[in-house]
Amino acid sequence: MQFLLFLLVYPLLWLISILPFPILYLLSDGVYVIVYHVVGYRKKTVRQNIAIAFPNLSTAERLEIEKKSYHHLCDMFLEMAKTMTISRNEIDKRFVFTNMQTYLDLEKKGKSIALLMAHYASYEWSVSINYHSDFQGFAIYKKLSNKYLDKLVRDIRSKFKAELISTKETRTVIEQNKINNILGLYGFISDQTPRKSSALHWYKFLGVETPIHVGAEDLAKKYDMNVVYLKVRKVKRGYYEATLEVLSEDVSSVPNYEISEAFIRKVEQQIQDAPEFYLWTHKRWKHQKNN
Repeated sequence: MQFLLFLLVYPLLWLISILPFPILYLLSDGVYVIVYHVVGYRKKTVRQNIAIAFPNLSTAERLEIEKKSYHHLCDMFLEMAKTMTISRNEIDKRFVFTNMQTYLDLEKKGKSIALLMAHYASYEWSVSINYHSDFQGFAIYKKLSNKYLDKLVRDIRSKFKAELISTKETRTVIEQNKINNILGLYGFISDQTPRKSSALHWYKFLGVETPIHVGAEDLAKKYDMNVVYLKVRKVKRGYYEATLEVLSEDVSSVPNYEISEAFIRKVEQQIQDAPEFYLWTHKRWKHQKNN
């Protein structure tokens, strides 16, 4: 059954990937109608999340954010499919790094780099940073249960010279690279809710106390990595700008959790500036703190 699903999905994604961008976005408009108006994909969760995050907005204002977020979600999914056949010149034109020298200066420090980012704007195309890096790139992701679709996702993202490693493999890979003197660029998407067993640190996110991921900070400290935040901005449909902001060049001197909290504050600011480009489809506040 898993292989049959792969056989159905792969040709469709490949056909989408060869579409010119204007037609791709016309298709996205049609997908939006199906996903939002017909299927109502996770609409209840999205609506609850936005209401929690923006209690002072009117119902109409929150509904506008909701609809725009679904438009963006559909665009981003088709852009991911487009990655299968997109050229280097095209991705460099559509996903621009505004201050790559900041990153290259960090590489000269001779330490691996932890790159923290959020499910915001285009986190899929952000993997193209590996085109500009001299370090081996590693993108950390949650493994899919369908092994064929999982391989497809890995192949798509590895087009940008990144090696995908599952969350369970992360610590082992980093440790082996450290032993073998391999300098790596490790991409962490750390803005979603951690498992309750891992919820070790609570912090206010958009005004609500919630557990936050601290794994990237823990690994950065254990293996002495520099830490940067990748701030991605959607300029217009199909075009993004990414700015690298250094969070720490001396992680051992930073008190525990301060890096993770600084990261969350930066994500929060981006959401407040343009909430429609955030991924609202996951339950962000599903854990309650015990008194």
